Amino acid sequence: MSPGVGSAVGSGPGPGDAVPDARAQLTALCARGLDWQVDPARWAALGASARPAAVLVLFGLLDDVPAAADRPAVAAGLDVLLQRRAASLGHHAGQVSFPGGRLEPDDAGPREAALREAVEEVGLDPAGVEVLGTLPPLALPVSDHLVTPVPAWWTRPSRVAAVDHAETVDVFRIPVADLLDPVHRGVVVHERAGRTVRTPAFDVGDVLVWGFTAIVLARMFDALGWSEPWDTRRVLDPGT
Repeated sequence: MSPGVGSAVGSGPGPGDAVPDARAQLTALCARGLDWQVDPARWAALGASARPAAVLVLFGLLDDVPAAADRPAVAAGLDVLLQRRAASLGHHAGQVSFPGGRLEPDDAGPREAALREAVEEVGLDPAGVEVLGTLPPLALPVSDHLVTPVPAWWTRPSRVAAVDHAETVDVFRIPVADLLDPVHRGVVVHERAGRTVRTPAFDVGDVLVWGFTAIVLARMFDALGWSEPWDTRRVLDPGT
């Protein structure tokens, strides 16, 4: 492998193999967990009073948004729900993110918090969502949160849209195959604690996914064996 080319952890199906059941793979990933493999400075920057939060990582087979090209590891109709945050917010302004937010006292745990926040932010019908489990928490030092990703499966699609435009300006489903396409992958370069840190990013059309959301997606794709080799030297500009 040439320098600067990332590779998948695990492997997808070969030519002629059936496309794996994404729901079953995601459920198995929640059961076995993963190591986020992030820069240690990310954890060091988290405050002692970091607040717990959760995000809903919602996948489904909703093929009315076709992928630009098929990828070998996933079904063509597989997509993930994302939103674009309002530019006026104090943290992560204008970024593409998962629905989610801070745990409230009435929440039984991250699963309930992620689903509640998704209902509040994008208006989905929770009766059509199957929570598959949770992944280990990941530090989000910019806003001083410890965030638990909650993978879920859309068993019955419902209409989604930005509920409060002061927080969310757009809601959309993006084909996973497009995120996996090597031409849509790159890195964003950060300065953290005097060090240069490179984190994964995705650019699909006018959508740039970077930061926490891209870290979660990229590491999940690796752990699921969905990733393909891509050029880690390609730097994307988040414009912030």
